[in-house]
Amino acid sequence: MYLINYYFSHDINLYFLKPKLEKMKWYLKVLRQYADFSGRARRTEYWMFTLFNVIFTCVAMGIDNVLGITFHFAGGDGTSVPFFYGYVYVLYALAMLVPSLAVAVRRLHDVGKSGWMFLIALIPIIGGIWLLVLMCTDSQQGTNKWGENPKEEPLTNFPEYRGA
Repeated sequence: MYLINYYFSHDINLYFLKPKLEKMKWYLKVLRQYADFSGRARRTEYWMFTLFNVIFTCVAMGIDNVLGITFHFAGGDGTSVPFFYGYVYVLYALAMLVPSLAVAVRRLHDVGKSGWMFLIALIPIIGGIWLLVLMCTDSQQGTNKWGENPKEEPLTNFPEYRGA
């Protein structure tokens, strides 16, 4: 976090890090809006958060495996069967549960749907496909009942660009 804030506030030319840091700001934006279920989230915000969330989930699983703290289940013949998940993964997953739901609800608001539409994922196969289509759909133009179109807002809303 310190490196990112230092980078944006001092205009250092770290050309090899810039593309990664530019995308990481979306992940950090979601974390700053930890439990904010109101408003709208553009596609970039949702999908960059999802991308970094998957990357960090894989890292957490890797840490669990390297440290040897994965869960084990008893096999049918009395042997211990290792599972890929462990305590680090569980802690990360629990920490990301609320922001993941919040950004999904804001994304649904952006396409003009209620946040309760997220429950459509409970319908086997079809629900997940329909939710994926909604998450990939472009923003509803103009203002809707959940606020202004985030595509029309300038990127200066990020603290990194205000010279903080």
